[in-house]
Amino acid sequence: MNGGLELNPGQPINVNAPTGWSGRFWGRTGCFFDQSGKGYCATGNCGGGVAECAGAGGEPPATLAEFTLNSPLDFYDISLVDGFNIPVSVVPTGAVRGFACLAFNQPEYCCTGAYNNPNTCKPSNYSRVFKDSCPAAYSYAYDDSSSIFTCKGANYLITFC
Repeated sequence: MNGGLELNPGQPINVNAPTGWSGRFWGRTGCFFDQSGKGYCATGNCGGGVAECAGAGGEPPATLAEFTLNSPLDFYDISLVDGFNIPVSVVPTGAVRGFACLAFNQPEYCCTGAYNNPNTCKPSNYSRVFKDSCPAAYSYAYDDSSSIFTCKGANYLITFC
């Protein structure tokens, strides 16, 4: 697998990540690809219109499931920092630019410049809308206290709803 796959509703797939891996999963919607793998997606598109992202990130808006494995714990979260396209859940088994930043491109919404630390970058009315809908998801760059989870040696079930 080179960073992209197609899943039908209800179809599971196992993805094995190497020890120490760090990265993101996101769903794409409204996709069409020809036999050569060229095409587009309405949301979560990546890499200039190809089926396999090959390390390229998803274009906002995209709901992200983010992981850092065995560091020495596993850290994971669901992030709405790059916007929201579909619901996602992460359940352990067996053991950032936000929406307002993209819309307004101002330091106080992007947590840049004088706002580049958790003391000055605070939730906005816009990020609160997402937080109210998805309390465990990241809604702005410094939303760590209620949005990062840890496990050790777990497998994870990622579900795109």
